[in-house]
Amino acid sequence: MIFLDNAGTTKMFEECVEVHKKYSCEDFFNPSALSVESMNMAKLLNETEKFFLKTLDATQGNVIFTGCATESNNLAIKGSLRSGDWEYVFSEGEHPSVYNVAQKLKLDGAKVHFVPLTSAGVVDLGVLKTVLNEKTRLISIMHVSNETGAINDLVEISKLKDKLAPRAVLHVDGVQGFMKIPFSMRKTSIDLYSFSAHKIHGPKGVAGLYVKNKSALKELFQGGGQQYGVRSGTESVSSIMQFRKCVEILNPAVNHERVSKIKVLFNEIVEKVDGVKVLDFKGSPYIESLIFAGVKGETMLHALNQRGVIVGLGSACSAKKAGNRILEAIGVAQEDIISSVRVSFNAYQTDEEIVEAAKIVAEVYKDIKERVS
Repeated sequence: MIFLDNAGTTKMFEECVEVHKKYSCEDFFNPSALSVESMNMAKLLNETEKFFLKTLDATQGNVIFTGCATESNNLAIKGSLRSGDWEYVFSEGEHPSVYNVAQKLKLDGAKVHFVPLTSAGVVDLGVLKTVLNEKTRLISIMHVSNETGAINDLVEISKLKDKLAPRAVLHVDGVQGFMKIPFSMRKTSIDLYSFSAHKIHGPKGVAGLYVKNKSALKELFQGGGQQYGVRSGTESVSSIMQFRKCVEILNPAVNHERVSKIKVLFNEIVEKVDGVKVLDFKGSPYIESLIFAGVKGETMLHALNQRGVIVGLGSACSAKKAGNRILEAIGVAQEDIISSVRVSFNAYQTDEEIVEAAKIVAEVYKDIKERVS
């Protein structure tokens, strides 16, 4: 099996299993209790929080550990809501865990602006300038598109926020960027940044939210007051430490270069096949969109699955819905959207694996075309 749906999830590092065993069966103590062992766990979590802040190159703030990126995004947005005559700004390209929250806000009567995407797949900064003002409470724009790999300019967006909407909170869904794309928090004005473990070879069930100023974030539910009162509930020490282990293993710079090479290798083979179009948004090397003219993307997905190659149709959170909202927002033709497939890589795939996958993709497409023509 060759797994090319790494934007959906990744295979967990085997090292995480040992970490899980250690903090579930040996050092299993509740960080909120008063025993020496528990207080040691609390110290470990505090040190791990500082580790993540350093990884993000943040000079201030905190990290709140959550159960998933959807929770991180919801906590960031809903925790930033305030009563009064405020406005909220989102891009059209957001993941469902942000976009659907924005739609709910709009239905509930809030003034919500959706900023369109350019043909390059990034948020239209020209339009963004026109909607930002003194009443803007929240701006939520993702780092890297989970559908296309397009990368938003967070530095430029930060400048616009500081100049045009100084009272606004800037939230970034960084799930597809964290530990993959070169990034420094200190170079931006980001207030909230979501990131997840299972996208970087960690376990499912743990994620993070960088918070520049925790006093500006309301709690969503009440409990024991853990994590500065922002996210009550006993921390999953085992999951958090597995998350840390993944970050310790990964080398973003080396991985970025490695994935760039295998992406080029894959595309060189696939692009030679008549009828295949690569939607290259010059963004993350981890994500690629392919169009197979005359064949439905879902047909390609199932046929490839039978040959041992797993690809995706876009976000797993909306894979069962018809169409592709992000490609539509970019202006991709409907017939191309129907024929689209998302391929996403990880840095541990070999050249041989990628070459074999590309050849199978080419063979499967040719075979289907011959049978339907």
